Amino acid sequence: MPMREYYVYIMTNRSGTLYVGITNDIQKRVHQHKQGLAGGFSKRYRTTRLVYFESTTDVNAAIAREKQIKGWLRSKKVNLIESSNPRWKDLSAEWFED
Repeated sequence: MPMREYYVYIMTNRSGTLYVGITNDIQKRVHQHKQGLAGGFSKRYRTTRLVYFESTTDVNAAIAREKQIKGWLRSKKVNLIESSNPRWKDLSAEWFED
């Protein structure tokens, strides 16, 4: 049986609002964000651009990491994003080409 992967990710919108989440299917989850199918905060603020993600096969590590990042000040989250994505490109841009 293949190892399941878990992803901690950060989505943003045009005004730079950040959403931190966790999923075991990054492409499906990002698609939900882009289509407005992710409820609550994400739907309200239209966080549709994937700017950061990391993966692990340990679900408990993923949950702990999500909680850790959510607890950070915005400036620390921005530093995390910019450490691997300095231009804040949508990392999922080519996943959903028509």
